[in-house]
Amino acid sequence: MIMYGKKTEISVGIFMLVGMACLVYLSVNLGSVPLFGSNTFTIDASFGSVEGLEPGATVEIAGVPVGKVKRITLEENTALVQMEIKKGTKISDDTIASVRTKGVIGDKFIKLSPGGSEDFLGDEGSLMDTESAISLEELISKYIFEK
Repeated sequence: MIMYGKKTEISVGIFMLVGMACLVYLSVNLGSVPLFGSNTFTIDASFGSVEGLEPGATVEIAGVPVGKVKRITLEENTALVQMEIKKGTKISDDTIASVRTKGVIGDKFIKLSPGGSEDFLGDEGSLMDTESAISLEELISKYIFEK
């Protein structure tokens, strides 16, 4: 039987506690789980097409990420996109939401273009002005078959 001293047992215990603390930290930060209340608010927008947009895609204002796409659902033949926006971000009620592509064939994201209104959206607000995704396939087929 192998005997370990108290010093070894304490070292192993501290090592285990540090390891568990690291796992909790990583799961909270990588999983975006809010520990003490939510630091985001939710807004939504209806689009005619969100082709290629996925939940988790970024939401940007002036190229700066301010949130992410939480959920995409179909409502009355339009795509309803629910977005989580960081608290403190002011989004006017006349902001235009557009589905854009990073680069030529990159990931899709939502670009918010603020308007000039003094009224701002709160939690569960809705954007009225939207621009749907441009389908590269549709543009190519239109160009090829109309000539």
